[in-house]
Amino acid sequence: MEALITLLPGDGIGPDVTSSAQRVLQTVADKFGHRFEFSEALMGGIAIDETGDPLPAATTAACEASDAVLLGAVGGPKWSDPNAPVRPEQGLLQLRALLGVYANLRPVKIYPELASASPLKAELLEGVDLLVVRELTGGIYFGDKTRDAHSASDVCTYHSHEIERIVRVAARLAAGRRKRLCSVDKANVLETSRLWREVTDRVMAAEFPEIELETLLVDAAAMHLLSRPASFDVIVTENMFGDILTDEASMLAGSMGMLPSASLGDAKRGLYEPIHGSAPDIAGRGIANPCAAIASAALMLRLSLGLADEAAAIEGAIAAAISDGNRTTDIAAPGDQAISTHEMTDAIIRHLS
Repeated sequence: MEALITLLPGDGIGPDVTSSAQRVLQTVADKFGHRFEFSEALMGGIAIDETGDPLPAATTAACEASDAVLLGAVGGPKWSDPNAPVRPEQGLLQLRALLGVYANLRPVKIYPELASASPLKAELLEGVDLLVVRELTGGIYFGDKTRDAHSASDVCTYHSHEIERIVRVAARLAAGRRKRLCSVDKANVLETSRLWREVTDRVMAAEFPEIELETLLVDAAAMHLLSRPASFDVIVTENMFGDILTDEASMLAGSMGMLPSASLGDAKRGLYEPIHGSAPDIAGRGIANPCAAIASAALMLRLSLGLADEAAAIEGAIAAAISDGNRTTDIAAPGDQAISTHEMTDAIIRHLS
């Protein structure tokens, strides 16, 4: 098949890990007889520096013309002033709105060889295979904001249709897995969460009676993610709760550098990115873990391009490289020889060739 993929390397370690993902995608294209055309565009802090806009018009045009978008990372200390009129993260919110993506999927899979990299006891990690589905375009991140010298406010708003569509996405995913869905809210305090719970209960009872539904308050969910992570199958929650819980869940795997994400809407085109940030402390040193970006590329092949076998080949190559003992700094145990971003990518590609 032929596909146009827009690459948004962004800031910090974003260019390094995006380059790794591109190398792997090209290897897959060569092996399976596909033709992937790559288009690179500015996004985030570097886009502010060069154009004054975190999401320039040329970038939006490239994304709209593509079959899928792969993002590296955005942000860094240079652009971190909260009072700045333009910030890199604004571009990310604009991009999600532009692409119409509202469901963020973050799978958490444990590689047995990396159990020691997690702060949790190994016995708690046995059987962990969960998927967090985060609502991406509503809630407090997109609400009206006010600020004066002595007060500030952020409005959190959800509508029934926003909750219905994200719950349906999560329930359909659960139906193809272990048929368990956990909905996370804060209905004992927040009115938006009370609506979330009412709508979730209604949709699940009417449309997905075969799915086992569990409901947890967000503080309890944060605790249970650490005390019984293997009991979760699919978790669905609102925007801010999902943002926080997925970072917590990344520690089950030992490093954010191992976990991918996909942001999807009603169209086939999606936005794919590693869950880690721009990591400015290691930017330019060639030591970033590329596995999350490469795994995000695998999700892109499966979910936007319909190439399930090719996606499985990449995921298998990552697992094989880890099994061989290849470790970047973030997942290296004491005494392990850490390898570079390029060397980890080479190790993965060897298992694809």
